[in-house]
Amino acid sequence: HGQPRDPRPAPPGRSRRGAEPSPAAGNQPVPPEGADTKTYLWARYHEMKKLVYDLLPPGVCNLLNPAAIYANNEISLGDVEIYGFDYDYTLAQYSNLLHSMIFNTARDILIEQFKYPEGLGKYDYIPGFAIRGLHYDVQKSLLMKIDAFHYVQLGTAYRGLKPVPDEEVIELYGGTQHIPLYQMSDFYGKGPSLKQFMDIFSLPEMTLLSSVIDYFITHGIEFDQVHLYKDISDAIRDVHVKGVMYKWIEKDLEQYILHGDEIYAVLNRLVNHKKKLFLITNSPFSFVDKGMKHMVGKNWRDLFDMVIVQADKPNFFTDRRKPFRKLDDNGSLQWDKINQLEKGKIYKEGNLFDFLRLTGWRGSKVLYFGDHLYSDLADLMLRHGWRTGAIVPELETEIRIINTEQYMHSLTWQQALTGLLERMQMYQDAESKQVLLEWMKERQEIRSLTKNLFNPQFGSIFRTFHNPTYFSRRLVRFSDIYMASINDVNFTFYPRRTPLQHEAPLWMDQLCTGCMKTPFLEEMVHIR
Repeated sequence: HGQPRDPRPAPPGRSRRGAEPSPAAGNQPVPPEGADTKTYLWARYHEMKKLVYDLLPPGVCNLLNPAAIYANNEISLGDVEIYGFDYDYTLAQYSNLLHSMIFNTARDILIEQFKYPEGLGKYDYIPGFAIRGLHYDVQKSLLMKIDAFHYVQLGTAYRGLKPVPDEEVIELYGGTQHIPLYQMSDFYGKGPSLKQFMDIFSLPEMTLLSSVIDYFITHGIEFDQVHLYKDISDAIRDVHVKGVMYKWIEKDLEQYILHGDEIYAVLNRLVNHKKKLFLITNSPFSFVDKGMKHMVGKNWRDLFDMVIVQADKPNFFTDRRKPFRKLDDNGSLQWDKINQLEKGKIYKEGNLFDFLRLTGWRGSKVLYFGDHLYSDLADLMLRHGWRTGAIVPELETEIRIINTEQYMHSLTWQQALTGLLERMQMYQDAESKQVLLEWMKERQEIRSLTKNLFNPQFGSIFRTFHNPTYFSRRLVRFSDIYMASINDVNFTFYPRRTPLQHEAPLWMDQLCTGCMKTPFLEEMVHIR
């Protein structure tokens, strides 16, 4: 739209003559002589749309590897001497069939033991209804997704199985989307009135909670929110504590446990590299023993320097009171005092402080893997300086969605459209305002589309539109690396420097999706 520009960047503080000043400098793009602003805006729109679709290179939809390990912090695994593991959803990945079994059993406990209406028996588990990391407001019966800044993502608040209108959500929280988490919840997401569901076993709990509320609302039955939440939590807990779930898995290991061969390969490789291995799990020994024999072989204990079962995490990491107890080879409890932790032996309960004292395994030479950001990783990183690896099985599915052509085109165009809105917002005549409103509406539609690709109710576990989720922020805070499942771990990870918002104009090669230049990059090059 004017004179050709000198492609060289201008010196700091100056723009090259003839360059179109950026809006950040207080100027605005000017329509060609004789063109009205409405025509000019739509011309820029179509120009940008063509650019977006022309410049998406072949193969762009396979940029990300679902099996890769991703780093939040620089870490050389060659410097790690000791590797620790949780068991459930870390070494042992489970089939989704388990969720239906947990849901059905807890539902039946509500009906038979807690005397809930028999009509609840018509509800079945809904795969894909909930996602991990959601918050539940007990007093308001709201299940919702909250972002890293403690705001509800509108459109993701549910009471029962139905969404709550945005206006009602805002009214419920005093005219704002902001949730006062520090008043309502504690560090571990277990406050008196707000609960965060952080482990994968919580998916059937959230679905049961929503189903029961749906039944009561549909049938006009008044209920006490606090009692309802506690009853459902107790029913779900009984499935675990009373060993019902363990029996299902033990009866059909082939059906329930996934990726067993890969676990053996990784553990064996670590031992061959002279690494020490230990296991700390809340599950009982007989259950772990059967699962590990299935995945690794009957001599699985030879790979581990230490095995600790029924550890009662997260209390294991914070409470000094419980001493270690030894189990014999049959899993029977021994009475003798523990003065050392011996290789090949099985221990129950205990605490991390005794563990550190008896092993001397401290600081960044230890890397511990777990799936629960709070129970497994938070205290180890913050209090004890261990390196941590988060196992996030959902990562594989989400990356496969990100790699689709539909997602890539939608996101790229959304980024470009956002750039247009930002660039052209200074046009405030009536016709221009109407154009901008149409663009904003389209942008919102694209955002909803990309959200629904992950989950129609709650979207991605990692994003609330442009912001990270609360789950995602905790993932970054409490893990050095994260991955979908235990993988090859002999590498140095260098996380890429990504721009802060005030740095973005300096990143000349910053890509809006990893595949094309940021819209208006030529104009941005002159901002210094």
